Amino acid sequence: MIELRAVVPADLDEFFSHQLDPSANHMAAFAAKNPSDRGVFDHHWQNILNDPTITVRTIVADGVVVGSILAYREGGVPEISYWIDTARWGQGITTAAVGQFLEEFAERPIRARAVADNASSIAILEKYGFKVVGEAQGFANARGAVVRELELELS
Repeated sequence: MIELRAVVPADLDEFFSHQLDPSANHMAAFAAKNPSDRGVFDHHWQNILNDPTITVRTIVADGVVVGSILAYREGGVPEISYWIDTARWGQGITTAAVGQFLEEFAERPIRARAVADNASSIAILEKYGFKVVGEAQGFANARGAVVRELELELS
């Protein structure tokens, strides 16, 4: 069973643990320069949790914290972002969490971004009606290279 709930302080330890995984950082690409810097991580999350314009939820699967999902404003338009523990990839958790989040967060349009080679994330977004509306290139800390990123939107 997948549940979205408010973030509690103990969740941050799990989120930090999840974002230390090198394969998760590679797939996300645009990660922190030093994912093991807990001070930077805590500062980033305090900014998220203290910003009333950001809607953020903890993703819980079968009673275990497995990730986070949020919508923040980029250029005045909400953008969805999520991070799932790599041990839980391929189990349908992200798909279910995105669906639940989009039911709760009804503002449209809403955008998303995914590195062009992140086929799983793109497929999840497309399942819920997101369409590619553009692309950009940017330097990805986790890959040490410039990557192509797709911009998607749900109207």
